[in-house]
Amino acid sequence: MALGTFTTRPELIGTFGGIATTHWLATATGMAILEKGGNAFDAAVAAGFALQVVEPHLNGPGGEVPMVIHSAEKNKTMVVCGQGVAPAGATIEHYKSEGLDLVPGSGLLATCVPGSFDAWMMVLRDFGSLTVRDVLEPAVNLSRTGFAVVPRMSATINSVRELFATEWTESAKLYLPNGKIPENGSLFRNPEMANMYARVITEAESAGANREAQIEFARRTWSQGFIAETIDAFCRNNEVMDTSGERHRGVLTGEDMAKWQASIEAPLTYDYKNYTVCKCGPWSQGPVFLQQLALLKGFGLADMDPLSPDFIHTVTECSKLAFADREAYYGDPDFVDVPMETLLSDAYNDGRRKLISETASLEFRPGEIAGYDVSVDYRVSSGMKVDGMGGGEPTVSRAGETKGDTVHIDVVDRFGNMVSATPSGGWLQSSPLIPGLGFCLGSRAQMFWLEEGTPASLKPGKRPRTTLTPSLALRDGEPYMAFGTPGGDSQDQWTLTFLVRLAHYGYNLQECIDAPMFQNEHMPSSFYPREARPGHVTVEGRLSEDTVRELRRRGHDVEVDEDWSLGRITAVAKDGEAIKAAANARFMQGYAICR
Repeated sequence: MALGTFTTRPELIGTFGGIATTHWLATATGMAILEKGGNAFDAAVAAGFALQVVEPHLNGPGGEVPMVIHSAEKNKTMVVCGQGVAPAGATIEHYKSEGLDLVPGSGLLATCVPGSFDAWMMVLRDFGSLTVRDVLEPAVNLSRTGFAVVPRMSATINSVRELFATEWTESAKLYLPNGKIPENGSLFRNPEMANMYARVITEAESAGANREAQIEFARRTWSQGFIAETIDAFCRNNEVMDTSGERHRGVLTGEDMAKWQASIEAPLTYDYKNYTVCKCGPWSQGPVFLQQLALLKGFGLADMDPLSPDFIHTVTECSKLAFADREAYYGDPDFVDVPMETLLSDAYNDGRRKLISETASLEFRPGEIAGYDVSVDYRVSSGMKVDGMGGGEPTVSRAGETKGDTVHIDVVDRFGNMVSATPSGGWLQSSPLIPGLGFCLGSRAQMFWLEEGTPASLKPGKRPRTTLTPSLALRDGEPYMAFGTPGGDSQDQWTLTFLVRLAHYGYNLQECIDAPMFQNEHMPSSFYPREARPGHVTVEGRLSEDTVRELRRRGHDVEVDEDWSLGRITAVAKDGEAIKAAANARFMQGYAICR
């Protein structure tokens, strides 16, 4: 069947600007900023703050945001690291002394320095044109006047209802009004968050009329002012139930927040056909996308039907090898020597490609690189399960365990500025609501290991190896497209399939998003309970029975999911003077606007 058979919406085409996000209100917010005269950076920042309000089960002010951006003025593509680091008190010794073998997936011990606010403000200062008030007021208004509850927000609250009622009682005050779960479609308000951001605006404007001075004052208000002071006191004075089944006090301090700032770095890139894909470094899982491309370029994908068992088998087997290397080698390059040049080299991938056969691999097979000792005894291999605590996706357990689904934003303006951002963390189920702020802290530290000597070992000041992985692609050497998706470990599987479909088969953005999707869970999960499912492949029910039968014959453990269940990709591209936008139809939340 042709991919176009599955199109739900038209690919949007305009010339002024385009934005696509995982929630219609954030998309509308961003387009309003473009219409107001803002650029893509202003629009992305405003949309990012709006998403904190309308999807609190997927992200919040206490979370983080990596971005890949392109500045037309500077003619430069950059990575913005809004991933906060482990606090100074977050040592392996401390966690072991608390009787822990793994970092809990919820509660205060899972918290890194909140990174999203500083990252958004830095982008606004360096690349935007509007003020703190301009980008924060939409979030304030949404918090104060209310927004419609979406089904997954209700489901998430229901999953942690008992925890909120018995342990996280501040959360219960907001998310269980009168002891009831907010109904789908009902209006929900967060007045404390509205007041918090309104105060940030007021304090920023006390710095005077200069835009940059206001932004800098807002950053200090966050990291050294009333917000940092409130977070510091909360972590010092509260013991919080987490996934370990015990209560623990946090280690995050105001000093940790004061010492950290977002940063800009060069992207990692890989050329595939006439595309150059730009990703975050190995402190994220982003290079997995590039490694998969390096493996796939040795196969004749153009000659395969993109919905065929040959295609799905080939992509899945390459994915298994790339993700095994993620486990073996990736970590914060400020702390870990990651052999990225080798991992993306032709020689290395020519050798790895030979491991792929006509049958599904059930093994965990990281590559061997001279000078690197790959220890995987604490990870998942050959069907073993690593016991652990973390946050998983999309289910939520009694103790707040969640795989941390997230949100995404893509914006392109008429000048050629581009933003791909994946905000996450600080979900309503990650830790208790902080009184006076209207939000909770994140749980990204669950991605560290409490074993010494591994790339992802916990250390103060170190970035966790996040699953968040925004994407930006050049085509024929010109900045072309911002794209991405929520989805934990699946992000660089879904977006990879999207790009390969685009590169080989000539379909438009919307067709590539809407086509039946698949994913594997062969790798150790980054989230609780840190398990792997060797050989397991999930496919949407729209794939043919013949395809499923053939995949099973080849040894894949195939699970057929609902027809529209996998992926939440959005994309915005600049094709000459035309701007094109598309958004995922699954779950009826993501929307694109283009004019």
